[in-house]
Amino acid sequence: IQIKTISSSSHHIMAIARWLNQTVGLFVFFLLDILDFLLCFTYKTLDFFFESEWKPCYCSSPLEAQAKTRKIIVSERGEYSKVVSMTRTKIHFDEISDTLYSRGPSLLMRLSKLVSSVKCFNYKGVIMRGSVVESCDHNYESKKKISSGNKKRLMTLNSTVVEKSPTTPRWSDCNCSFCTSWLSPSNKDSLFVKVQQPKDNKKARDNVLFIHGFLSSSSFWTETLFPNFSDSAKSNYRLIAVDLLGYGRSPKPNDSLYTLREHLEMIEKSVIAQYKLKKFHIVAHSLGCVLALALTVKHPGAIKSLTLLAPPFYKVPKGVNPAQYVMRKVAPKNIWPPMQFGASLISWYEHLGRTVCLVLCKSHRLVDSLTRLFTLNRMRTYLIEGFLCHIHNGSWHTLHNIIFGSGGKLESYLDHVRDHVDCDVTIFHGGKDEVIPVECSYSVKTKVPRATVHVIPDKDHITIVVGRQKDFARELELIWQRSTTTNK
Repeated sequence: IQIKTISSSSHHIMAIARWLNQTVGLFVFFLLDILDFLLCFTYKTLDFFFESEWKPCYCSSPLEAQAKTRKIIVSERGEYSKVVSMTRTKIHFDEISDTLYSRGPSLLMRLSKLVSSVKCFNYKGVIMRGSVVESCDHNYESKKKISSGNKKRLMTLNSTVVEKSPTTPRWSDCNCSFCTSWLSPSNKDSLFVKVQQPKDNKKARDNVLFIHGFLSSSSFWTETLFPNFSDSAKSNYRLIAVDLLGYGRSPKPNDSLYTLREHLEMIEKSVIAQYKLKKFHIVAHSLGCVLALALTVKHPGAIKSLTLLAPPFYKVPKGVNPAQYVMRKVAPKNIWPPMQFGASLISWYEHLGRTVCLVLCKSHRLVDSLTRLFTLNRMRTYLIEGFLCHIHNGSWHTLHNIIFGSGGKLESYLDHVRDHVDCDVTIFHGGKDEVIPVECSYSVKTKVPRATVHVIPDKDHITIVVGRQKDFARELELIWQRSTTTNK
């Protein structure tokens, strides 16, 4: 009886806690809606003041969304919006996540869309700026029939703004020598790659590609694992860690939408082609798991082993929009726990996220110096570098186009890995991960039964590596040795 009473009391306490979280959250997020709405107009004014032009945002509609690039936003009836980017030899179709411009039933967001659309409908002209054409007539629709066998699909051209933004940092982005090192001619077209070569290059038996997660950098690997590999591993493996597009010392182009294709092509160009990788192992964390799976599908015969840390795979119910579903799982608009509140803040609010970047990312050198001062230089600050050395445009689009936008693709990727890729799949997850729940890793195993799942008790999204780097380095070495033996 006493046990039942305690259990009933705990149930009531949890129910009250959930009610408080939802009630207080409703009020807090309503205030944040108002603040983000006001910041929208604030940043438009500041952008015009500092850069002499109005910059579009996602508060209005997909017609205007990020129309500052040399890309055309296209929608297919009943499908996601796509971006058409044209080069001299190719026309590319990139899917962009609809969560960029549709993030929930916010009254203020709807009001913002209404105001923006009224402004634009009042302006019917076309401005000619040399070779640049801007069209603000959203009544214009160009219909194009595309044949696929006997099928015909109708496409609607929503916006044809083709102005290209400069690659120089925007006024709200950091312009220190570290963050702008990619602007030098030698670094402009490739990612920053940190390579730890064996002393005898000819002795390198295998290559390992490390892909970091969201708001991180190659330092997540080079400062933790690289020094802790055994002498044998350092002699036999070429270790390659990359800063993803928009992070660390890699390019941070203002005109990029940071789509899956852009991320993959930069990795292929900067790592696979540059270092002539024929076979390689992959170790990926969080966001990096999405890119790792996409690479595995694209290069199935090249992957020797696949190690995923906290993969963000959510089983999407039938009939549900995948991107919207994943967004609500990752960022459910809760004020508790703090990690979920932070995720909701940067996922739902474009302008609040930009403000965070303006305050923290632009002053990352000061944050780093203060951290060293207050800890008497006893704390290594490589995590601060990864967390703060990026631009809002890159982090915002990567979050939506990769993590949320790939929600509908991961299941097919995993099916392909299961059926067409012959490599070991190993998964690690922190038992106390508040960012990506452990259930995501078990869901991967249901799709790829041969995958091995290791849940590390008392570890979270970061400490699954940081703090246990020696143990994890040994675990990786065993995975590589086992996969090499199996392949033989």
